[in-house]
Amino acid sequence: MAPPKTPRKRARSYDSEKLRTAVLAQFAALREAVGALTPDQLAAPTRLGDWTVRELAAHLTMAVGMLPRGLARPAPPQADLALLDYPFLTAPAAPAIAVGVRELADSAPLSELYAQVAAGLDTYLPAGLDGGRPVAHRVGTMTLTDVLVTRAVELAAHTDDLNDALPALALPVERQLLAAATRFLADALAAKAPGGSTEVRIPPFAVVQCVEGPRHTRGTPPNVVETDPLTWIRLATGRTSWKTALDDALVSASGERADLAALLPIMA
Repeated sequence: MAPPKTPRKRARSYDSEKLRTAVLAQFAALREAVGALTPDQLAAPTRLGDWTVRELAAHLTMAVGMLPRGLARPAPPQADLALLDYPFLTAPAAPAIAVGVRELADSAPLSELYAQVAAGLDTYLPAGLDGGRPVAHRVGTMTLTDVLVTRAVELAAHTDDLNDALPALALPVERQLLAAATRFLADALAAKAPGGSTEVRIPPFAVVQCVEGPRHTRGTPPNVVETDPLTWIRLATGRTSWKTALDDALVSASGERADLAALLPIMA
C-alpha cells in the first residue's frame, strides 16, 4: 500500500537516548524470559498464524538485530524514508520475513541468537549515538531515532504476543516503548484518515484528530474513541478486530464518525 499523499502536521519528536535505553532493557528482559522457557512452552502456538513461541522468539532477535546489522555498515548519505510512511510499506515484506524466521529458528539455539544480538547492541548502539544518523532499513533509509520508534512497535507488539501465548510470563513493556508505539500508531491513523471530526484518545500517551467531516473546536467532541495503549496496539497491528474490542468493552466509541473498523489495521 502506498503511503498517503496528504499534508502533514509537524512530525512528532522522540528522544533517541530514552528509546535506546528502553530497547536494550526490553530485549534483555525478553532474553532472560526466553532462556527460561521449557521445550513444551517453546512449542506452544501463538496468535501469529502458524508461528510457535520458538519462532516468535527467533523473530524478536531478527527485529532487534537489524539495529546492530544496520549500524555496523557505513552510514548512508541521508535518510529518505519519513517515519509516517513506514506503516504503509511493511505488508509486502511479511512473506519473506516469515520464511526468514523459520530458517533463523532452525539455524541455532535461541540462546546463541540472543547472545549474538546482545553483543551487537553493546558494540554498535552505545550511549550518545547520534539519533539523526541514517540507517538502512528493509523498506528504506531512516534516521536512527525513527528506526528506534519502529523497534518500539515491534517490541511492544511482540512482548504482548508472547504474553498472550504464555500468560504466566506477564512480561511488562518498557514505558518509553509503549508510549512511542502508541503515539506513532496514533499519528499513522491521523495520516491515513486526515481530518478533524473524530478524536482518538489513548491515555496517557496520545490524542489525535482524524477522519474527514466537521471539525471540532470547543467543548466535548461529537465523535470520540478511547482505549488503552495495548488494546490500541493490538487494533492498529491487526491482533484484534474493532468488533471484538467493542464487544469486550476494551474500546469506547461515540458518534456517527467514531467507527474505525474500515481504517484498521494500520500496519501489518
